[in-house]
Amino acid sequence: MIIGNGVAGTTAAETIRKLDSAGEITIQTEEETPFYSRIRLIEYLAGEAREEDIIIHDRAWYDKNNIKLLLDSRIEDINTDNNEVVTEKGEVFKYDSLLLATGGISFIPPINGADKKGVFTLRTIKDADEIIAFAEGKQSIVLIGGGVLGLEAGNSMRKRGHEIIVVEFFPRLLPRQMDNAGADMLKTQLENMGFRFYLGAETEEITGDTQADGVSLKDGTRLDGDMIIVSAGVRPRSELANKLGLTIQKGILVNDRMETEKEHIYAAGDLIEHRNNFYGIWPAARKQGEIAGTNMAGGDAIYEGTTMSNVLKVVGIDLAAAGDIDADNEYESIVIKDEDKFHYKKLVIKEGVLSGCILYGDTSGYNSILKAIEGKKDIRDIKKQLEKWDLSVLKDD
Repeated sequence: MIIGNGVAGTTAAETIRKLDSAGEITIQTEEETPFYSRIRLIEYLAGEAREEDIIIHDRAWYDKNNIKLLLDSRIEDINTDNNEVVTEKGEVFKYDSLLLATGGISFIPPINGADKKGVFTLRTIKDADEIIAFAEGKQSIVLIGGGVLGLEAGNSMRKRGHEIIVVEFFPRLLPRQMDNAGADMLKTQLENMGFRFYLGAETEEITGDTQADGVSLKDGTRLDGDMIIVSAGVRPRSELANKLGLTIQKGILVNDRMETEKEHIYAAGDLIEHRNNFYGIWPAARKQGEIAGTNMAGGDAIYEGTTMSNVLKVVGIDLAAAGDIDADNEYESIVIKDEDKFHYKKLVIKEGVLSGCILYGDTSGYNSILKAIEGKKDIRDIKKQLEKWDLSVLKDD
């Protein structure tokens, strides 16, 4: 039994089926849509993709792989004594092994007025549909959060003709993927596209009577907006884990086999913490699902962790970041930038070893850089070539 139909749960099911052609596999999800790409939700939000365009596995795939898919189904309880899960409709399903892959939920900070009509988050197709419907006839949108998803959501709505105002608590955009120099370049480029920014700003209140009409910042600034989109990160969806009494820190604690403290219960994806790391990225969730699926099918696979790596398009602009981006410039680095083309490239070096990178506007060579980072490549003998951005020296002999 697998609870959750995202990348971790679906990869686990796919892995189990490869190892066990006959065993019963059931996937449960509260959503009404089979497995789809959350990464492409922003295309759907912009009206550039239909629902069927972003679906990765349609019903036929589940039928072909003999996987039972339960859509629009909510698990109410888990009985570990009898190895049963119970839906809110009272349906009971037995399990031999259970995977919790419920993913994350959008975090809404404790802002006064966050419960008003016209305040949205973006995590699911249903969320996108609600945003699109409410935005009809509206002009301005205040976006609380200047991370990747927030900027992408804002750009999607900009394409639909809305004015976008971004309020970001950190003093720079994309604090997890960009340092100050790169973020400044991004800000300039986005301002040229029509974005307005308030950085290093904290929202005091979402204003309006019963419906949001803007925000007030802690410094007294008042920003008018016809609707609000909150993009303040993701938190593990942990209701079931709490009911099971599992230890939760950044996420549910799991061992290298993706096992929780409860026998026969595994966890993977945006829900979990492994070796003090909480990833929240697609490649990690996919690998964790593979490990969990292998072990649920009787195998013996070990998860060694995933290098933090993001390959993205931010408002249509290529961005790749991996490892330690050294946002505070504590280490040696090689930086190449072209402000006219809005290109910014950075290699971070710790004790002669390539340990991180930022590639903005031009991500060519990223795979070679990522491989060198993962391999902890000593670059002291090839540093002069890298300073000329000759990445051929990173390739294996």
